Amino acid sequence: MGSMTVKHILLVEDEEHLAKGIRFNLEEEGYRVTVAGDGAAAVQCFEAERDAVDLIVLDLMLPRMSGYAICERIRSDGSNVPILILSARTLSEDRTRGFDVGANQYLTKPFELDELLSRVKNLLRTHGSQAPPTAITERPDDVESFGRAIINFRTHEVSVDGESVKLTQLELKVMRYFLENEERVIDRAELLENVWGMPGQVTTRAVDQFIARLRKIFEIDPSSPSHFLTVRDAGYRFVR
Repeated sequence: MGSMTVKHILLVEDEEHLAKGIRFNLEEEGYRVTVAGDGAAAVQCFEAERDAVDLIVLDLMLPRMSGYAICERIRSDGSNVPILILSARTLSEDRTRGFDVGANQYLTKPFELDELLSRVKNLLRTHGSQAPPTAITERPDDVESFGRAIINFRTHEVSVDGESVKLTQLELKVMRYFLENEERVIDRAELLENVWGMPGQVTTRAVDQFIARLRKIFEIDPSSPSHFLTVRDAGYRFVR
């Protein structure tokens, strides 16, 4: 008998009534849901079922450990599990920090249930199951170089002028996308859809902020870039 594997979602939310509502609706969609009410419990749950968690829905303002710290902990352990942040924090710097520490998407409270369910479905579809590290097959293009930089996408090691540089999981995804589409003009909507897994019509400065940070890391003169070029009214173009 063939059967579909039920996707397992770790929901990290300290507001009990909200957690119950989200859990109910996710389970109605056919997902298995584990709820953690504080940061330390979330880390414990994830580490206990690391390979069985397909998605994390994560509040930022939590007792015992913040959502930012949880993201950092999970990414530093090498996990690529998709993370969707839910937060009442609406400032652009909060969203940027969330992406910096490794979140895949950021949804502000209050939110529409249909949008939450859509984002969950999208993340699960685009990221698929989380394969263990041993299942990764090295490809010739896992190591890329341009300008002063060398990026090993298999080991996540990055160097500029021989000096080690730390990139977040999302920054590595952005770099991979640019390198796979070099010389082509890529608009913000395409990046949001194919890298962030967000609807392209969403209004956000996340893409521009990411490009600014990549320029600071890789360009000799970020104010006059030679790799990450802005194409006016069109998007960005990456050249080696």
